[in-house]
Amino acid sequence: MPWKETTPMKLRKQFFDDWMRGEDSVAELCRRFGISRKTGYKWLKRGTQQVGEEAYADRSRRPRTSPQATDAWLVDAIVAARKQRPTWGPRKLRSVLMAQNPRVEFPAVSTFAAIFKRHGLVRPKRRRTRTPPYSAPLAHAQAPNALWCIDFKGHFQVGRARCYPLTITDAYSRYLIACVALRDTKTATVRRAMERVFREFGLPQAIRSDNGEPFASTAVAGLSQLSAWWLKLGIRHERIEPGHPEQNGRHERFHLTLKQETASPPQGSIAAQQRAFDLFRAVYNDQRPHEALGMKTPARYYEPSRRTLPDPPWGRDFDYPLDIEVGQVSKLGRVQATVGSFFLTTALRGERVGIEWTRAGMWKVWFGPLYLGALKRVDTRSRRVKFEPVSEVLPMSPDSSSPMSAE
Repeated sequence: MPWKETTPMKLRKQFFDDWMRGEDSVAELCRRFGISRKTGYKWLKRGTQQVGEEAYADRSRRPRTSPQATDAWLVDAIVAARKQRPTWGPRKLRSVLMAQNPRVEFPAVSTFAAIFKRHGLVRPKRRRTRTPPYSAPLAHAQAPNALWCIDFKGHFQVGRARCYPLTITDAYSRYLIACVALRDTKTATVRRAMERVFREFGLPQAIRSDNGEPFASTAVAGLSQLSAWWLKLGIRHERIEPGHPEQNGRHERFHLTLKQETASPPQGSIAAQQRAFDLFRAVYNDQRPHEALGMKTPARYYEPSRRTLPDPPWGRDFDYPLDIEVGQVSKLGRVQATVGSFFLTTALRGERVGIEWTRAGMWKVWFGPLYLGALKRVDTRSRRVKFEPVSEVLPMSPDSSSPMSAE
């Protein structure tokens, strides 16, 4: 015979029915059902006042009045603001509303979050295990334009073309310097876009990027035509370690916000996508508060650089000391010097490099302040030399041992 299933509501009804028979006292029934007399009398009262099983059902414990509840008009205003900025969190949205309405007493951040959830304005996310962000490499950005972060926000279809958003942010102020919708990632395309940026905002002290093209290459010292141009302009190029995007984590996190605001879904053309980028950039810099800035906007902390783009914009050649031989890289990447001819890299074609003799019977090869590698003779009976590129370039700091300087 199967066990009989029961519920608290059935037990309460049975308690009332047993009492109606008049065979047991209330105290005896309470001991039998394992409840207090106060609880027993409560359910007896409900059973005599109401009819049906609803008399024995649990009732809501919600208080009849809530003196601390947020006013309905304020809830409507918060919901409307959230719908206008669906990607802004409760802390950010509360800060903006407080600045716009200083006389209004807004509820706590937790109340904002509860209002969002109650009105279905929060999209649940799957919990993922993530590696803690590593922020130490950005610690030296102590002023605007000390370090710019540059990258491509992937690529996606826009109408009949592919869009490659080139993004540049200031590491200190989080200011979005540029967000340009490009049709490709070729060096010439990126360089034209960066010339416009340099003319408007000046030159930074350093630029951080990943190791992909056109920012870097597999050539000697990781140089590319673009990074060689930066070096001639007096801009230090910092490359993150391969496989460690967290070293540029702030910029990577920004890309998620950019996608949510401007490309979900994408626009119908490159021109329309650029207009969306421009509108987002204005809001991001001048209206959207940043938690790392004390809920201030990036525009409060950024100012253009005093270092201007030189004329000509491709930069002047490096000025090497008189005791260093100067060689020019050919179109094929070779250098003809007194010590001999050797292959260097096509990334520096047309550029001037310095060749410094050392007492160790070898020659050091420099491109301005950047050490590229060493030249060694194959044997003592010939003029054949072998170039050994530098095995590692420190990505986070400039080389301080260079005898060269830019004009």
